[in-house]
Parts: sequence; structure tokens; C-alpha cells
Amino acid sequence: MTNPKKIKAYLVAGGKYHDIDFARLEILKILGEDERIRTRVSENYRDMEAIDDSDLLITYTCDVMPSLEEQEFLREYVSSGKRWYALHGTNSILRFLSDGRVESPRWAPHFMETLGSQFISHPPIEPYTVEVADPKNPLVEGVEPFEATDELYLMDLHGKHEVLLDTEFGGTTENFVDSEWEKRRWPVFYIHPVGKGAVLYLTLGHCRGHYDMEPLMEYYPEVERCSWDLPVFYDLLRRGIDWAINNK
Repeated sequence: MTNPKKIKAYLVAGGKYHDIDFARLEILKILGEDERIRTRVSENYRDMEAIDDSDLLITYTCDVMPSLEEQEFLREYVSSGKRWYALHGTNSILRFLSDGRVESPRWAPHFMETLGSQFISHPPIEPYTVEVADPKNPLVEGVEPFEATDELYLMDLHGKHEVLLDTEFGGTTENFVDSEWEKRRWPVFYIHPVGKGAVLYLTLGHCRGHYDMEPLMEYYPEVERCSWDLPVFYDLLRRGIDWAINNK
């Protein structure tokens, strides 16, 4: 009997304004369901040698911007044939201005082009309907439309996308520099091909605890779990990890 081959995963979980501890632990629990997967964990992309040695990359970050060298490496990592499962705020760069508004500066086009998008704005957290855009794709086959109470990501989009889940929005997003948005459908879950590999991006998954808004405030009054309260979200996480490890 042949022993199953070990799968090396690299998880980047770090950044601001989110309960990174909660997200990191939940993702590790799912990875731990497959005995073949052994995972290294970091808060950033600096250990390029370790990432390069991994079979798949998973990221849950907010306002974590790689250096130019790291951006170029990540592009090559994926384009060589690897797969990257990017979650929620991986594509974010945030600056809080003196007037209280939030800016999403377009400082890392190379990074965002690899990811296929850059977060720019979102309306207040409230329920919205997520629909299936490609029902025949195994990543969403059998998934029914569902209501998510989460951040609805409005983004700059780069390159080609195979949209799996989407939603509709048009209107004003107060407190953001880019605040006016025409009505259209926005991807929630997509595949972005990069060379021989691909990025799978899921915008859902906001979470925040009491101590995650420092230095803006010492204590955030409400714990937010958003899509983490939905079984379908965990289903999408598992399907995405399966997609990443079964890279044929």
C-alpha cells in the first residue's frame, strides 16, 4: 500500500481591523481535516523560500502589502502552475484620512493584477443576496443563492475572471473616498488565471473582535462574524482548499 503524499500549505494570516486570530484558527481547523496537509503560518510574504516550497498558498489578510520583490515572486509562483486561494481583505490597501474617510490607494498594481482585483469600497455591513454565476463549476455546483451579512466588496478588476458567485450593487458608500457606484453585478467568488496557475478569490469572510480596531479605538463594541456564521461559507472554504490541492 502506497502512503499518501504530504501536501505542503502556506497560510498568510495577518493585518489590521479584523479578528485575524479567529480567521487563522478556523482556516487551520479546515486544513487539519486532511491528514496529508502540513501547514506553515506567517503574517506576511517575506519567507519567499518557504512559500516557493509549498504546494498551495492561502491568505487571509487586511492591508498587508508585499514588497515589490515579493509581488514579483508571487506572480511567478502562481504563473509557474501553483494555486493561490485568497480570502476577504487580501486585495486591500487602506488609509484612514484626517476627515474620517477611508482611501484605497492604488499603490501596488503588480500585486492586484496577480490577484485579479483590488478592494476599493464597501457599503455598510448588511444582508445581501449572493447568487451562483456558474452553476456547472464544481466549486459552486449545488450551491443555492444565499443571504450574506458581510462586507460587499466593490473593486477594481484586472484581467480575466471566471465568476462563480456574484451579487448586485449600485449606490453610495459613505465614508469612502470612492463613494459613488453605478449598479452592476460584482464578483464575490472567482477564478483568475495567471500563466499556468490561478488565483481563487472569495471576498466574503469579514470578522472583527473587540480589540481589532486599534489604534483607531481601544474597544470595538460588537463582535462581528458575518459569513463565518454560515455553513455555506465553510463549504466554500473546503471546496476552495480542495481545488488548490488537487491541481491537475
